[in-house]
Amino acid sequence: MCVTDRIEYPSTQLFINGQWRDAADGRTIDVIDPATGEVVGKVAHATRADLDAALAAAERGFAIWSATSAYDRAKTMRRAAELLRQRADRIAVIMTREQGKPVVEARMETLAAADIIEWFAEEARRTYGQVVPARAPGVTQMVLKLPVGPVAAFTPWNFPINQVVRKLSAAVAAGCSIIVKAPEETPASPAELIRVFVDAGIPEGVVNLVYGVPAEISEYLIPHPVIRKISFTGSTPVGKQLAALAGAHMKLATMELGGHAPALVFDDGDVGKAVKVLAGSKFRNAGQVCVSPTRFLVQDGVYDGFLEAFTDAARAIKVGNGLEEGVQMGPLANERRIPALETLVNDAVSRGADLKLGGRRIGNEGNFFEPTVLANVPTDARIMNEEPFGPVAIVNRFSTVEEAIAEANRLPYGLASYAFTRSTETADALGKRIVAGMTTINHNGLALPEVHFGGVRDSGYGSEGGTEAINAYLTPKLVSLSAG
Repeated sequence: MCVTDRIEYPSTQLFINGQWRDAADGRTIDVIDPATGEVVGKVAHATRADLDAALAAAERGFAIWSATSAYDRAKTMRRAAELLRQRADRIAVIMTREQGKPVVEARMETLAAADIIEWFAEEARRTYGQVVPARAPGVTQMVLKLPVGPVAAFTPWNFPINQVVRKLSAAVAAGCSIIVKAPEETPASPAELIRVFVDAGIPEGVVNLVYGVPAEISEYLIPHPVIRKISFTGSTPVGKQLAALAGAHMKLATMELGGHAPALVFDDGDVGKAVKVLAGSKFRNAGQVCVSPTRFLVQDGVYDGFLEAFTDAARAIKVGNGLEEGVQMGPLANERRIPALETLVNDAVSRGADLKLGGRRIGNEGNFFEPTVLANVPTDARIMNEEPFGPVAIVNRFSTVEEAIAEANRLPYGLASYAFTRSTETADALGKRIVAGMTTINHNGLALPEVHFGGVRDSGYGSEGGTEAINAYLTPKLVSLSAG
């Protein structure tokens, strides 16, 4: 028996006002292991009464936490980060059981979350305002940055800790309280993230955790007068609905939505490096990544060589249960993703695309899908216009820089983009002209705690990384003081 076999998967409760508790009516939701299809645990299903309790707790918690010094908030956060590192091995196994990704990736996600907590702990101490020179003698004009108030955060299943920790850390650093609505499919690992904050000594009511029907919870929390800001990561259609609801109630919102990231490989680029970096990025987490490269646009001179090498790299990926040694790609997190991907692949082939590799489910147990490569896909194929959110790469050719940029910008999305070129002129043009919140050239430089993370157009607005991220949880206030 390996060490991972000795780590039991825990059932998950709600966390409200400093207490782990069952739902008021005892309801639960089954949690499924995507590698086996077996029920491995249960998660509490919040009722309206539970949400009211969380709202009341968040209101009380905000009064306490907003009056706590930034220095003390940062100390608590650093303790939480250290506890998360200490528990990373156990949490990684829990995440793999509920989400499917290889345990190595789950551990990396957990450790990266500790870095994010520490980054925001330092940002807490740097929420500087301004002193504005006055027109009259004896007047002091100050613009303060104050915590906006209780926050409601809604997070998806693809990165159960990473997607929570950015919102949670920014809110707590700014002095806000928060209600996290975490994913029912992957509830236990975000609960362990909440636990390290609790064990680090965060006061009751500052951090609250609920699960349930996403639409019911969002439709109740967002309009509620206690909530002053929302943060959502998920699909563009749902994000637009929640943004509209937030706008109707004048609530601040950060939206990190879907993408369809172009990856441009030029004749003068390092093709070997491009294949290695892009294959790693494409098939990480079975392609269930909002910033995953999806539309590979390769210039004529290196197209054939890139396609062959990339297909070989995809073919070499070991797919299996994420707890098994050497596995590089686990199952899809949900069974419903399999027919969705098969439909997209079949549609592309019916329109003339070349299926170079994969395109089918693996076996009859679990949600495993083959690493898939499509070539010469016409732009009217659904997969060229809809985010695949799975291990499917589209490899098409282009001739000129203008042609590549036009295709990169053709869709209404604008989250991530990638490029490989040795030309500084081309790199400069791509950095300025590709319409995306993030462009990384000749490497994968996305998602570090210290850099901006967010999209434009249908990929959302706001930032969840870098110095910009904490500003979404602060509100400016002018204080003009006269000596007399």
